[in-house]
Amino acid sequence: MSCGKPHDTDCREVLDKVYAYLDGELTDGDVVEIRVHLDECDPCLKEYDLDKAIKALVHKHCGCDPVPADLRSKVLARIAQVRSELAD
Repeated sequence: MSCGKPHDTDCREVLDKVYAYLDGELTDGDVVEIRVHLDECDPCLKEYDLDKAIKALVHKHCGCDPVPADLRSKVLARIAQVRSELAD
């Protein structure tokens, strides 16, 4: 995905890191890069908002159940696969 405008951080890189960003798992430098990108890129901001809403919904309805250790990696792999298929 790309909005067609030049950015210091590529749209794909931002979207690949959006869940880590939401989870607070990035370095301070990465957080700043993503915030700057989201401030100037409407398509990525919309994707971020959607991901944020999905994360909140999952947390609300699934927050009490134990989660398998490998679930996050499986979900992220599936998201990457779908994004790749959509980009083709």
